[in-house]
Amino acid sequence: MDRPSRSAGTVRPGGRTARVRAAVLEATQDALVEHGFHALSMDQIAARAGVGKTTVYRRWGTPAGLVTDLMNELANQSAPHSDTGGIEGDLRANALMVLEAINDPRLGATFQAVIAAATGDEEAARALRTFYRRRIDEWAAVVDLAVARGELPPGTDGKELIKAVSAPLYYRLVVTREPVTREAALASVDRALAAARAGAFVAETV
Repeated sequence: MDRPSRSAGTVRPGGRTARVRAAVLEATQDALVEHGFHALSMDQIAARAGVGKTTVYRRWGTPAGLVTDLMNELANQSAPHSDTGGIEGDLRANALMVLEAINDPRLGATFQAVIAAATGDEEAARALRTFYRRRIDEWAAVVDLAVARGELPPGTDGKELIKAVSAPLYYRLVVTREPVTREAALASVDRALAAARAGAFVAETV
């Protein structure tokens, strides 16, 4: 997984519809950062974005609909996986991008707000799953390349390995509330890679 642009909807040109969407998504992200998911108000988002309430209700329907579109846009803005030529370099690049994202004041607050919302709102949970599924699928490709180069055992599950790299970082972020440091990110890579080389992520066949 990696770091998308800090502000959703700010880099895509287009006509009036695209501009309205960009303004609404930026207003949604602002509100999430400032007040969290449960304080999202469709009327306030419309006012922040400078668009009509009817437009916001018609296109997004609910606060969860706004969050879903926001997470889709953040996923769209995320860069492709790295290709350093080796699995250690690729996993380190992944971990450091996650580190940068969750320590960024705007992006980190956005993720924390949506993660918190996902514990009690199924639409928010679905948006979060979709975002991370797309990023995990993208980065799993570096594991497939490593298997082809003979760096990892055949059958290594790329998605599970990518999850194992970032999971300790998110645990620090949202569970123990510890600082998420570069040292923690690189240590997570070392542990996950050692396990992968030992065959811990080889998918079982039935």
